[in-house]
Amino acid sequence: MTVLPARSLPEPRPSGPKPPRRLRPVPEPAQRRAKPRLVYAIVALGGVAVIVVAQLLLSIAVAQGAYEIDGYQLRQAVLAREEQKLSEDLDRVQSPQYLAMNAEALGMVPNTSPVYLRLSDGAVLGEPTPATGGVAASGPLVPNALLDGVPPVTEQAGQTPNGAASSEAQPAAPETPPVVPPPSDGLPTPATH
Repeated sequence: MTVLPARSLPEPRPSGPKPPRRLRPVPEPAQRRAKPRLVYAIVALGGVAVIVVAQLLLSIAVAQGAYEIDGYQLRQAVLAREEQKLSEDLDRVQSPQYLAMNAEALGMVPNTSPVYLRLSDGAVLGEPTPATGGVAASGPLVPNALLDGVPPVTEQAGQTPNGAASSEAQPAAPETPPVVPPPSDGLPTPATH
């Protein structure tokens, strides 16, 4: 016996009449598409306008803030320079040469032979002698170029060196920082010693 492969039989075709196609009427133009209402269009355009105005106002606010920040940064730089200038002036008037110059302007002189008092027994060590000297006795060995032109405290208060107030009112001159000459050879001397 031989084995033959199974074949599928073709599907039988209906021999009856085909169902009739349904015909639909063409819709009228009003039914075809309903037009959007005018209110929706106005709301949409109003929303877009509000968004544009809000964007514009935010941009203006950000730009104004940037200008304010820039102004504050410039003011901060000016104040930092002023602070640096005042700090340098303070360092200059705290120098030993300036203090010695002010002491001399007040009538003080350096004592070359100091005397000590021992507290345990009250003994005096050294020979007490009156202090003598003048400007040359306490002059600095190395002059301070930053103090050139800076008057002593007694002259800054509008008084003469002997302590009497000056009779003439002097107009206030604008303060100009002393000009430090460039070093001619080697390193310049430090501001304080």
